[in-house]
Amino acid sequence: MVASLTEGPPGVDLAALGQWMDEQGLPAGPIEQPRLLGGGTQNVLLHFVRGGEAFVLRRPPLHKRGNSDETMRREARVLAALAGSDVPHPELVAGCPDVDVLGAAFYLMRPVDGTNPNVELGPSYDDPSWRHQLGLAMADGAAAVGAFDHEAAGLSDLGKSDGWLERQVPRWRAHLETYRDVDGYDGPHIPGVEQVGAWLEANRPVSWTPGLIHGDFHLSNVMARRDRPALAAIVDWELTTVGDPLLDLGWLLATWPGDDGSVVGSVTLPVTDLPRPAELIARYGERSNRDVSYAPWYEVLACYKLGIILEGTHARACAGMAPKATGDQLHASTLGLFARAQARIAAS
Repeated sequence: MVASLTEGPPGVDLAALGQWMDEQGLPAGPIEQPRLLGGGTQNVLLHFVRGGEAFVLRRPPLHKRGNSDETMRREARVLAALAGSDVPHPELVAGCPDVDVLGAAFYLMRPVDGTNPNVELGPSYDDPSWRHQLGLAMADGAAAVGAFDHEAAGLSDLGKSDGWLERQVPRWRAHLETYRDVDGYDGPHIPGVEQVGAWLEANRPVSWTPGLIHGDFHLSNVMARRDRPALAAIVDWELTTVGDPLLDLGWLLATWPGDDGSVVGSVTLPVTDLPRPAELIARYGERSNRDVSYAPWYEVLACYKLGIILEGTHARACAGMAPKATGDQLHASTLGLFARAQARIAAS
């Protein structure tokens, strides 16, 4: 989804951007054909052409959170580290950690030649086998992220791996409580939040191996190749960290269409053509040396964490800092995630 611009894009001073690009030695000339890219609910994505080359700029939302600038710096750092790896990702052009240029940290990347599964896949994916293979490629992508040698890439300090699993529930429960300080928000009203947290604490895996995590791994955050059923890139790395990579598998399961069609967000792929969760787990296990026997626990943790994160946008919407329709939609997704977590617990 794109939106053509007749004026300067919100949050992007084109003159300041052009001057900064000149200082980086990037192609010169007027910034042409600027258009906003849609599909997300938070960050600003601007596609434009300069000096005959296409770029995509990514910056935080206009109403920044406290860590928005650091998030952009982190994303740019990880994309730079992934260059030349087996992990499909956008190519970083340059990053700007300085907030003085556009009022926020930002980075430039190359456009990805691909299509988003939740927007439009194209005629080749009319073949059910392509859709099925693309689903398996999601498990391959998660495994590739977990197999990336983050230490050799200089990313050991990206997250605190000691006690990472033990910190998850108390950290995110405390984060949920911070929403009470948002003007106009009278929540949280999330059935099951205490029960799910207690189950996670009581059933935590006893051992795990640190690695890189994408942190928000689902169908909306990938681009599919046009020439074959595979991933062209994993995008939106704002939650990336070093922790337990099996959480990416759990995230994939938590957001995967259920047999009843239930899902977080919108999925354009026919559910009947997608691999079932057991296939995703088995495929990840084939591509990784990590123990997938705790996959249901990681799915519940993903439901817990993602549900709390999405509730944050609902709180911001109550304060007028995000569209109300978006806030209502994401609150419904939060309730769905906790319902899914409780169903998974009941089945375990």
